[in-house]
Amino acid sequence: MNVSREVSVLLAMAVKDIDLLRFIVSSDLVADEIFGFHGQQAVEKSLKAWVYLAGGTFDRIHDLRRLLIVLQDAGFNVEQYKELILLNSFAVQFRYEAMEEEDVPLDRTDTLRKVEALYKHVLEELKKRQ
Repeated sequence: MNVSREVSVLLAMAVKDIDLLRFIVSSDLVADEIFGFHGQQAVEKSLKAWVYLAGGTFDRIHDLRRLLIVLQDAGFNVEQYKELILLNSFAVQFRYEAMEEEDVPLDRTDTLRKVEALYKHVLEELKKRQ
């Protein structure tokens, strides 16, 4: 599969997670653990697409911090996306256990805005290269 195709597939999958986030952003019926998991998934897929666009590769990792480091080491400014690292806990910890009362609830609107901004950035990078 060529890079452009691989990036397109990852972004198509990321937008499915984003569509779900848009649908449930205001829902009291959906727990933060579910919202955060799909947010993490959208970010992971978007970052992996960006790494491919940059000509990089990665192991089978799910750590957003490590993916951002790969991009930073390649010379990209990823500062505005570092706050998304907090979603890492939703890929592992909160995927299998509930958040506790003392855990800070997600600001869903802000999280969605940041996830969408990353996705749009990578989509624009893809369009520049086509």
